[in-house]
Amino acid sequence: MHNTHILFLLLGLTIGGLYVQAENAKPITEQCLLCMCEALSGCNATAVCVNGACGIFRITWDQWVDSGRLTIQGDSPLTDTSFTNCANDPYCAADTLQSYMVKYGQDCNNDEIEDCYDYGAIHYMGPFNCKADMPYTYESIFKRCLRNAIRDQKRQSSS
Repeated sequence: MHNTHILFLLLGLTIGGLYVQAENAKPITEQCLLCMCEALSGCNATAVCVNGACGIFRITWDQWVDSGRLTIQGDSPLTDTSFTNCANDPYCAADTLQSYMVKYGQDCNNDEIEDCYDYGAIHYMGPFNCKADMPYTYESIFKRCLRNAIRDQKRQSSS
């Protein structure tokens, strides 16, 4: 499965990734990041930027700025390429999303829990529109990925 490689990359975020943050500053689980990237880009790292949204998570300039202009090692947040360099790096992009959710995380579906579904809505639709219906294609891929992850987790814990 082509997502396995991306999953191992994302797992590296909390198992000694390049960007060190406090664990509580990373509300999005690795599985949730994987489902976001699956729904947004098919985790296809070859498509660099599409309509101003870059990387496997399709991060926008505004999200990057709101998240604190994170950069890859050796880059400056003031260079012309720092946004695309970060958004196209899976580690920097994932940390950008983590920072974004620390800032804007909320319960978008009124189930009294702030979770992956909410983060998926916030990332795709923005923090001030996350209660609206998600586009069908994005939502169906995202929810299917989450259901499969829950099913797989149950299988592993029962064996």
